[in-house]
Amino acid sequence: MQNNEMFAGLKVVELASVLAGPSVGQFFAELGAQVIKVENVKTGGDITRTWRGKNEGDNDLSAYYTSVNWGKKSLAIDLSNEEGRDIVHQLIAKSDAVIASYKPGDAEKLGVDYNTLILQNPSLIYGQITGYGPDNERVGYDAVIQAESGFMDLNGDPNGLPLKMPVALIDVLAGHHLKEGLLLALLKKERTGKGDFVEVSLIQAAISSLANQATNWLVAKNLPKRQGSAHPNIAPYGDTYLTKDNKRMLLAIGSDRQFKDLCKILELNELESNPKWETNSQRVKNRASLNEELQSGIEKMNASDFMASCNNRKIPAGIIQNLREVFEMPEAKEVLIHANQLMGIRNLVSNSKGHLPNISNIFPPPAFGQHTQEILRDVLGLSSDQISWLRLNKIVN
Repeated sequence: MQNNEMFAGLKVVELASVLAGPSVGQFFAELGAQVIKVENVKTGGDITRTWRGKNEGDNDLSAYYTSVNWGKKSLAIDLSNEEGRDIVHQLIAKSDAVIASYKPGDAEKLGVDYNTLILQNPSLIYGQITGYGPDNERVGYDAVIQAESGFMDLNGDPNGLPLKMPVALIDVLAGHHLKEGLLLALLKKERTGKGDFVEVSLIQAAISSLANQATNWLVAKNLPKRQGSAHPNIAPYGDTYLTKDNKRMLLAIGSDRQFKDLCKILELNELESNPKWETNSQRVKNRASLNEELQSGIEKMNASDFMASCNNRKIPAGIIQNLREVFEMPEAKEVLIHANQLMGIRNLVSNSKGHLPNISNIFPPPAFGQHTQEILRDVLGLSSDQISWLRLNKIVN
């Protein structure tokens, strides 16, 4: 079985919007599942269809929307209407899993909460993303979660303002957490035949991802502070330097051996035996003076020569690149998706025997309501007259 056929026959209904939930939907689509994206006919669907950059046109396939909606079919329907809700219930009765991202209480109002849907489908797996958990009605947005979870306080220059990441990092992390929960639920269903309810909150996904910064406080009682890209526990790690040809380099020295080899490359042999920098703990304490010394050596070398020397000695270093340069890398080309002159990136990048899953047949992100008629006719068996009546009464688009 090919990786992209892993979930062939699996039917997933996506009642989610923005980034976290839809990223999970695309994950299942890349593995061969049939994913139906249910969108609100009254609002024009997923809000990210309208999140366009200043140079984008009015197409509902915005760059943001296309980032996590490959391989799906779009059903535009009015869930607040009894007939529309009944159609979705019929669809979910034929499905294996639901992905939802409603504010607490909204799914119940629309009749698409877990307790309601398992009456239609007792073996259903229901995955839900919230901002702050099922008992907190606050709206959860990535930027706010970055602020409240400590990420922004950690991010930025020492004397600068707190900064959020330019990617909706918490949404991405929460999506990965939900995938894990859903995969465990699928394994449980395979063994027991029983469905499950899986819930992930943005705030807990964020806090659990603080990793070593969390234990810097919890274990060492050291309150982390902003220090640019420099690592609080390792030096030089995350520190950057300008080369002779004005390229900015980043070093990630993780051992004393790597530091000694770096000194040899830069012809700064006196540094490796200096008690101020001989060990990592000393380098962390004396980072500022160390960086001055390293800059004096790196600025004498062109970036290509410096990188060649680092790679030869297995020293972790890299040139800071913009996205145009990133997508010229062979590794980046392998994660691209192509269809209808549109490009995107894979959600799943784990490979089997050295190869990423073949998803050359995946279809591009759907336009709003693009597959409504197809789903009503082919999945639910509605007649042309029934579909026409639903359109006439604006229950579907």
